[in-house]
Amino acid sequence: MPPAKDEMVKETNGLDIINIVEKSPAKNSALVDVRACNKPSTKIWFRGVRSSKFRHVYGVPFKRERCYDNIKITRNAHDSNFCAVNPKFVAIVTEVAGGGAFLVLPLDHTGRLDFNASRVTGHKGPVLDIKWNPFNDNIIASCSDDCTVKLWHIPDGGLSMHLTDWLVELQGHKRRVAYVEWHPTAENILLSAGFDYLIFVWDVGKGEAVRVLECHSSAIYCMSFNRDGSLLATTCKDKKLRIIEPRRGIV
Repeated sequence: MPPAKDEMVKETNGLDIINIVEKSPAKNSALVDVRACNKPSTKIWFRGVRSSKFRHVYGVPFKRERCYDNIKITRNAHDSNFCAVNPKFVAIVTEVAGGGAFLVLPLDHTGRLDFNASRVTGHKGPVLDIKWNPFNDNIIASCSDDCTVKLWHIPDGGLSMHLTDWLVELQGHKRRVAYVEWHPTAENILLSAGFDYLIFVWDVGKGEAVRVLECHSSAIYCMSFNRDGSLLATTCKDKKLRIIEPRRGIV
């Protein structure tokens, strides 16, 4: 008895050949092999060995006790870094009622997090970006909707209570500060970009701006140093990519 639906006949002769069996246009007729018809058969050729190099590779999820669980991350839609990690800590911007805050956890402090875990809570507006100091694993910079940039010192064991006292507060932006970026080779040099279209170059040791870059005509979307910090690349809402020499402020 012929099968009730189309089937595929597979022949192997060096390479795999598939001959497709189709229904005859005649009513109530059985399935016929297209090789018996005058029209040429439809053939699909493929190699018998898969070309992928990732056969038999399976992902194994970490156990829950080795993950960070019960963390309410921020719902802010701003496109920046809401998580930052260094050899000691991981920092995560969290959702809070009023103001802005972020968690700082030692890397080995995994598992389910207490709802009342200690946070960094000194900003009056949502935290928009966080970056660890590349020269000091206990220093982290944050910027916020409150138009300020703040530096925080995290003790080696992590936070035992809410941290509300900052090391340095940097003020100068007229609108919210969207991004912060540490200089890769010069210690104590931090850059901040705000929605006032300005980039401030800060000396955090003195707590003052050493230069203000005023070369953007719209919102800044991203900024990044090259390897030695001699050049700064930025993207902007005006669809332009700028390469800036920050020491002299030349584009």
